[in-house]
Amino acid sequence: MAYRVLFWGLIFVCLYAYFGYPILLLFMSIFRRRPVKKDDGFLPTVTFIVAAYNEEDVIKAKLDNLNSQNYEKQKIEIVIASDGSSDSTEQIVARFAEEDGRVKLLALPRLGKANALNQAAEAARGNILIFTDANAMLDPDAARHLVGNFLDSIVGGVAGNQRYVRSDKTGGASLGEVLYWRYDRWLKKLETKVGNAISADGALYAIRRKLFVPITEAAGTDDFSISTRVVTQGYRLVYEPEAIAIEPTTGSSTREFRRKARIINRGLRSLFGLGRFLFPWHGGFYSVQLISHKLLRRLVPLALPVIFFVNIVLLPDHILYQAIFAGQMVVYGFGLIGFVLRNKSWGKNRMFYIPYYFCQANAAGLLGLFWFIKGQRIAVWQPQREEA
Repeated sequence: MAYRVLFWGLIFVCLYAYFGYPILLLFMSIFRRRPVKKDDGFLPTVTFIVAAYNEEDVIKAKLDNLNSQNYEKQKIEIVIASDGSSDSTEQIVARFAEEDGRVKLLALPRLGKANALNQAAEAARGNILIFTDANAMLDPDAARHLVGNFLDSIVGGVAGNQRYVRSDKTGGASLGEVLYWRYDRWLKKLETKVGNAISADGALYAIRRKLFVPITEAAGTDDFSISTRVVTQGYRLVYEPEAIAIEPTTGSSTREFRRKARIINRGLRSLFGLGRFLFPWHGGFYSVQLISHKLLRRLVPLALPVIFFVNIVLLPDHILYQAIFAGQMVVYGFGLIGFVLRNKSWGKNRMFYIPYYFCQANAAGLLGLFWFIKGQRIAVWQPQREEA
């Protein structure tokens, strides 16, 4: 009896995390709609903030990209916070700063991305802070679409639309990542309809400068920490699908695996840093969203191996358990095939890359959980494209 309760309880957690939560949002959206008053002609002063570490390959293109935004030039400020870069990043930015007074370089010691963002926000003068990654290229109207939402006085933060570039060299893991982000964008749309997007992604998001709360947990996730503090201060965090930022996929399954493990580790630190807002009697429906979207999703990697082994124990009990076990073997088997074929043309077949991505993401999540439980902290960052 205990095994059955454990088995079905964990099955429920996994199904709710991926399917039950979206169904809840769809149901809520029927009765609770919170439209945003916005106008792309609303143009307050903005400061683009980019934290950079050894970005010499992309920083010039990034600055050109920001300068090409369809926004009033005199209302734009650009702050590049170099976190102890040892390549020519600072020299490239310095040349731009000499020619354009709107560009500012903060040459900082290597203390981590959190410190770089804190220093940049303190130096910023724009009413709206727009955070964006060095390798994320923005659509020309991205800033207008993003900032237009701030016409609504209750909106404190806006999450942009992160998209990945696919190429012929894109492997199975990266194809799975692209598919996952489509699912995540759909969730953000539903979340915004009923109230708040959970959090923003570092590729592109904006907040009111007065709502910026310095990051105190350097080993946490900076975009989550900054964007969720908007909601805890009583403002809305909404998603803007027209504010598009394009990023290349990581390409390497090894880099992708390590990145996901770090995200789980750092994300859990930031999540528990919200304290009382994890409880619905303090945070209302936003707490339910955090638990559903962030906490339970992070526990799925721990639940899956338990489900697998408990399923083995329950095999003699009923044909249903045998069918579920057979289904698990099919998913994990196709995931293994997807791993073997990840860099081959056959590996780009959804039959293989979806289960491969699912298995890889959850294996990385399990490692990230282990790091978190062990107390391992990752405070100093390194861009994925530079890792071996």
